[in-house]
Amino acid sequence: MSYDRRMFPLSKRSRRRRILAKRSIPADLWDGTIAEIASLSRLDGDELQRLQDIPLLFLHEKSLEPSAGFELDDAMQVRIAALACRPVLELGLDSYAGFVSVIVHPGEFVVRGREYEDEAGVVHIGDDVLSGEAWEQGPVVLGWEEVLASGRGDGFDVVAHEFAHKLDLLDGAVNGVPPLHRGMSFDTWIETFQTTYDALGASLERGEDTWLDPYAAEDPGEFFAVCSEMFFDVPVQLHEHHPAIYNQLAAFYRQDPMARPAKRQKVEVASAGRQPGAADPARTASNHPTEGENTR
Repeated sequence: MSYDRRMFPLSKRSRRRRILAKRSIPADLWDGTIAEIASLSRLDGDELQRLQDIPLLFLHEKSLEPSAGFELDDAMQVRIAALACRPVLELGLDSYAGFVSVIVHPGEFVVRGREYEDEAGVVHIGDDVLSGEAWEQGPVVLGWEEVLASGRGDGFDVVAHEFAHKLDLLDGAVNGVPPLHRGMSFDTWIETFQTTYDALGASLERGEDTWLDPYAAEDPGEFFAVCSEMFFDVPVQLHEHHPAIYNQLAAFYRQDPMARPAKRQKVEVASAGRQPGAADPARTASNHPTEGENTR
C-alpha cells in the first residue's frame, strides 16, 4: 500500500508555490498598473518582482466583491491588489489572514442608521458617507473612485489607510499600535505617536492649519492609518514634518520609501489637488464608527 497524495491537503506554502509556478499577472496589465501609480513606480526591480507575486496570491486568496450593479475588470482588481499588498511587501501576505472579502462600491458609499456617541456621551443616529471602511471581524470596503485616486503622490491612499487598520487589528484592537517586531521598543512607539497625536489635536483646537489631515486626530487608530498613507504616498514630506513617526513606520513596515528615487512625476487626476493635511470631505462627513468598524 502506498500513500495517496490526494488524501493530504497541500500546505499553504506548497499551494502558493504552485500558483506562482502556473499563474502570473499579464505583463502589460502589471506594467500599466505600475506606470499609473507613482508610489509603486519608485520600487526597484527586485521589489517590483516580489510585489507582483504577492498581489497574484492576494487575488487567489481574497474575494473581491463588487456591489450590486458594479463590475470589476482585471485591471481594476490588479490595481486594488497592488495597492493593498504594497504595505506587506516585507511583512508577508499572512498579515492579512484575518479576513477574506474586499467589497468595492463605484464611489463613496452611504451607511445608514449608524449609532455614535459624542464627547458628551449623547448617542446619535445618522448616516455616514465613506470612501472606505475596515471591519474588525469582516471585510474591507472600498470606493472605486477613491481607489483610482490613491497612490498618486497627493497624500491620499484609501487602500493603504483601510489595510493599515487590518494590520493594527492583528493584536485584537484598533489602538494605533500594531504588533511590533522584535527589536522595536513599545515605549518608543507610544511616546512618538502620542506626542505627535497630542500636538495635532492641540493645533486643531487652536484653529491652526496642519500638514496631517485633521481626521488623524479622531483617535490613535485613525492617526496610525493616516500616517501610513503618508508614509507610502508622500514619504519625503512625512519625514520632513514628522521624522520620528517616519522612522517608527519604516521599522514596522520594514521599508524605507523615502530612499527610493521618484522615477516619475505625480500623475494628475480630476480628484487631485488636495494637499497633504487638507481635510478630505470623505473622511469628515459624519464618519462616526460604531465599535468594531473603522471608517474613512
